[in-house]
Amino acid sequence: VQLQASGGGLVQAGGSLRLSCAASGRTFSSYAMGWFRQAPGKEREFVAVISWSGGSTYYADSVKGRFTISRDNAKNTVYLQMNSLKPEDTAVYYCAAAYRISSWPRDYDYWGQGTQVTVSS
Repeated sequence: VQLQASGGGLVQAGGSLRLSCAASGRTFSSYAMGWFRQAPGKEREFVAVISWSGGSTYYADSVKGRFTISRDNAKNTVYLQMNSLKPEDTAVYYCAAAYRISSWPRDYDYWGQGTQVTVSS
């Protein structure tokens, strides 16, 4: 599976962005899909994950209620809708694919290249 993340940019605090992650390959619907982020000087951290069917989603406490993960298996795409953005959300955001739902980066087998999100105060 090859993953291509897009949709990042510069936004003011309180604004919104929607990230997309397009996957190649016919087995996209077999994978749980996650979003992670990494700020400068920090470790990569879990943001959200969605099951292969879209029926289950989990979020980091820091984004719960503000971010929404979704997927469209017909389009081989997973999304991350980010609302009420804060300066501390600034990071490179990565999408990733795993065979099971997990919040641990080590459980993910495929990674996209990342897209920069910058939130100004």
